[in-house]
Amino acid sequence: MSESLGVNIVVENRPGAGGNIAAEIVATANPNGYTLYWSSVGPLTVSPALGVKLPYNPVTDFAPISMGVQSCNVLSVRPNFPANTLTEVIALAKSKPGQLNYSSQGVASTGHLSGELLRALTGIDIVQVPYKGGAEGVSALLSGEVELGFLSGPSIRAIGPGRIKTIAITCARRDTTMKDIPTFAEAGVPNFEATFWYGLLAPARTPAAVIAKLNREMTAALADPTVIQQLDTQGQIPAPTSPEGFAKTIRDELAKWKQVFSSNAQR
Repeated sequence: MSESLGVNIVVENRPGAGGNIAAEIVATANPNGYTLYWSSVGPLTVSPALGVKLPYNPVTDFAPISMGVQSCNVLSVRPNFPANTLTEVIALAKSKPGQLNYSSQGVASTGHLSGELLRALTGIDIVQVPYKGGAEGVSALLSGEVELGFLSGPSIRAIGPGRIKTIAITCARRDTTMKDIPTFAEAGVPNFEATFWYGLLAPARTPAAVIAKLNREMTAALADPTVIQQLDTQGQIPAPTSPEGFAKTIRDELAKWKQVFSSNAQR
């Protein structure tokens, strides 16, 4: 985008509070198109769904430009785990309520969300064990600290064959790089979709012409073969959308995760 726009795009990392600090900065910035927010699902849908008090409104304080990329997790177990299919995993979990643990990359991470959605849709009682990152969660699964894990595509490829069993992938469609792994819906849990994304937003009230121009540039960048190849190594799938489509995704995901967390809290 920097090359096609003919301007320098400076990445200013603002870590902390799960991305909420960066979100606040952009929400209150001058809406001139020069301060943008590259956000994950967390600050826009998960934090508000969890009831976190935020200094911004994820729906009204931003002008969505486009979704950028999507990614999936894969429910995985060790080779000696006494279940080979999702149906068998669910049956085992129901026979041992509260006794099966799953690793995640941390509270409100993609692994945590995948586990919470599985609990909400099936009624099973599995316990999250949050780790500081994906690598620690993988190690916990391989060493037997936990029975289940929601692993990323690159983690699956790095582990190599024979060391884990893959049960189902969290996206609505099969991943072209892991074609043999069924979706949760195919494996017996309808309406399961935990697709995780990053996207680009501007402050609310940014002129529509600016949003449209940035949307065109981002769509073109995500079609570049070099960009696609780099994203593939990270387990990311290019997924550009219209500004309206991205806004709808944010609203829908916010409602979805609110319902999931509320359902599980009432059990």
